[in-house]
Amino acid sequence: MRVLVAPDKFKSTATAVEVTEALVAALARDGHEATGVPMADGGEGFLDALGGPNRVATVRGPLGEPVEAAWRLHRRAAVIEMARASGLALVGGPEANDPIGASTAGTGELIALAVESGATRVLVGVGGSATTDGGLGALEALHPPQRLRGVELVVACDVTTSFVDAAAVFGPQKGASPAQVELLSRRLARLAQVYERESGIDVTALVGAGAAGGLAGGLATVGADLVSGFEVVAEEVGLDELMEDVDLVVTGEGFLDQESFAGKVVGGVTELAAEVGVPVLAVVGEVVDPLPALPDHLTVVSLSELVGADASRADPCAAAVRAVLAHCGPSDRR
Repeated sequence: MRVLVAPDKFKSTATAVEVTEALVAALARDGHEATGVPMADGGEGFLDALGGPNRVATVRGPLGEPVEAAWRLHRRAAVIEMARASGLALVGGPEANDPIGASTAGTGELIALAVESGATRVLVGVGGSATTDGGLGALEALHPPQRLRGVELVVACDVTTSFVDAAAVFGPQKGASPAQVELLSRRLARLAQVYERESGIDVTALVGAGAAGGLAGGLATVGADLVSGFEVVAEEVGLDELMEDVDLVVTGEGFLDQESFAGKVVGGVTELAAEVGVPVLAVVGEVVDPLPALPDHLTVVSLSELVGADASRADPCAAAVRAVLAHCGPSDRR
């Protein structure tokens, strides 16, 4: 079989690159033709999906401490993954986070550095953030906004959450108590008014403005376009062209739920494959019901059901290999 491997990360257990490499190698050993392209939806893994880092800068982390943030610059196009500068993992998770004080300043510093280094197009993947500052820290680091004149700034969003709703939807995941969520919601509402007064942009009307705790909306006030993170990655890697002349597309992620079909990798891959008439196999750590009605060309395998939850989490790559090889069967050329 000719197989295209295009998975997302299995969060906290395996990166998209690790899953892709394991599956491509296993398929090749089994006599199949396999091509791999790690995917992302704008969150963690965005930088690796678009070529990987080739530069490192010291910037302010989410709680003000210096962090080494990797980024990419190639032919005047920069790729920045905000989680590398302002991510929740950098502070040790929600228990160690300060959800009120966490700032996107480091992400703004990376964008400024990219522009100063000659970038005329900057792709910013947002997701996995520690922050709910509405992008204020990033904008302060980017001041004055005139430095962005002539720069195409693209924000790859992994959610469609509205600006003010970012606190209620994602605040608890970042360590915010109910009282802190209320405070953050009020702060975002006030900030939206300030943004509209100063820039003329109503961030509350923008789909996805709440991504990364409102960073997406904040960057929109200085000219950024908010787009689907999956669509950005798919276009940059030429995913639709890679799907031509293959017999199967393999994708996957850690948890399959309703959100998987709302701008995430599995749903996006499934939609593109339908356009060219190619079947899709989604290997996922766990299926979370309820799911929407699945299309006929999509087959889903739950790794936790196949090998058990513990084994699936301990070695998702091995579990995914088992699932994919069982689905594909032996090659006739072996």
